[in-house]
Amino acid sequence: MGKRSRHKKARKIAELKSPAASKGHSQYFYWAILFLGILFTGFIRWRLLSIPLERDEGEFAYMGQLILQGIPPYLVSYNMKLPGIYAAYAFIMIVFGQTTEGIHLGFLLINAATTILFFLLVKRLYDSYTGIIASASFAVLSVSPSILGTSAHASHFVILPALGGMLLMLKGADSDKPKHVFWSGILLGLSFLMKQPGIFFIIFAFLFLLNRLRLQKAPFRLFLKESSLFLLGAAIPFVLTCMILYRAGVFRKFLFWTFSYASEYASQIPFSAGVEMFFIQFPKIIGRFYLLWGIAGLGIIALFWDKTVRSRIAFVLGFLAFSFVAVCPGFFFRSHYFVFFLPAVGLLIGIAISSLKRLISTFWNQFQLLSAIFFCIAFLLGVFEYRVFFFMLTPAQACRVMYSINPFPESIEIAKYIKEHSKEGDKIAVIGSEPQICFYANRHSATGYIYTYPLMEDQKYAFKMQKEMIEEIERANPKYLVFVNVFTSWIVRERSVKYIFNWYQEYAREYFDPVGGIDILSGVKTEYRWDSDAVNYFPRSPHFLCVYKRKGE
Repeated sequence: MGKRSRHKKARKIAELKSPAASKGHSQYFYWAILFLGILFTGFIRWRLLSIPLERDEGEFAYMGQLILQGIPPYLVSYNMKLPGIYAAYAFIMIVFGQTTEGIHLGFLLINAATTILFFLLVKRLYDSYTGIIASASFAVLSVSPSILGTSAHASHFVILPALGGMLLMLKGADSDKPKHVFWSGILLGLSFLMKQPGIFFIIFAFLFLLNRLRLQKAPFRLFLKESSLFLLGAAIPFVLTCMILYRAGVFRKFLFWTFSYASEYASQIPFSAGVEMFFIQFPKIIGRFYLLWGIAGLGIIALFWDKTVRSRIAFVLGFLAFSFVAVCPGFFFRSHYFVFFLPAVGLLIGIAISSLKRLISTFWNQFQLLSAIFFCIAFLLGVFEYRVFFFMLTPAQACRVMYSINPFPESIEIAKYIKEHSKEGDKIAVIGSEPQICFYANRHSATGYIYTYPLMEDQKYAFKMQKEMIEEIERANPKYLVFVNVFTSWIVRERSVKYIFNWYQEYAREYFDPVGGIDILSGVKTEYRWDSDAVNYFPRSPHFLCVYKRKGE
């Protein structure tokens, strides 16, 4: 009997031994549980639908807004993200509107679809019982504030097509249909287009394909055919994107920002500092779901002693390793990067609980339900620990819990003022990393530098970028100028070039009048001063924003 046949037979046997099957329940039981889990986490997301956009969301929304206006990425606004995420946001806004709620509603559906795909993936790997545990774990971990789970970061948009691609790859392994391999490549190529770390899921799937063909002792002709189909599929989304951007006249800027500058960005932190940063950050990622993460650790042990799950050990360990590597580029280990790792964690939890069920059944067959009870306790304990965030805080309060004094709620009020006191065609210059202001106001930025982080980094392009940003602002003659005096909007380093700060003071004094003072006094209180009240206002907090209007306007 071939390896593929053994996998199919093992999966059927496991399915027959699952709790629902042993009680005569159909697969509808599992789908009902999955639907209830999606409804539960969907309710949390729905309740926090109007949580203010953070700056990454603001970037994606603003770039998506420009696309809907017929302006390609990297023409008048630049960053190192690949353009797939901008197109995804544009599509969401076509369907649900150019609002915070519309974006988060689209994200809610993206997360639900990811949960369903993950269930199908684990079900194909093992059985429905393991799949439901794994997908429930992923769903609740993905909404955790410890990974900024209510914000529609690019990482969520990476794992949706990545999981779809891996599911098709497994179907191809069981069916001998090359079309599955090709479409697997297409989906995984889309995951890369959402963000660069998606490349690691392509590499993992390709290595899995090669290993499968090796184990099957496939003839060289089949080996070449399937590997070529996969690579062709994976390349198509990126090649088509390059062609579109070339025709739009932005190909050089696209290459600079997404590869040249991105490589500089990713090489700033040495390995030793990265390891230290990981051990500082990882306990925060676990947060109050410590029991679920602990069960995931048991899942690694179960891989080696439980022969039922050991049949897929190569896939699981490979998936675990490449998911972790996707978190690591640059060694920044920011909270939302760990979204890449959550499906692997969910899979380990599913493995641990299903292995526990089999262990219990060896001694006390009538107590198999204890494994499900144990999982429910771990699940509900984490939910209970986060009950205030999930069920009590307002969207604005939840934003403060996750993002502290970052000016995300304040951006809404600033944009509202600018929109009411300007007309379409007027430009604004945000000196800081708050692109959500441009999105809310529906006004074009006077500069393509919607983030000022690159200007402060210890990299060779920093001073050139500062001069280019200054030249773009002066050339555009913006009607409004917003200066952001919040550390997290700049992250000034000891060796940062400070040229732009001296320029800003002279430029604002000569050409602008103050019309807004936004003083973030604490996480619960912000002082707003507008028009004449802003002229002589001096901020009491080190975290403030200043709004200026061009003189004579």
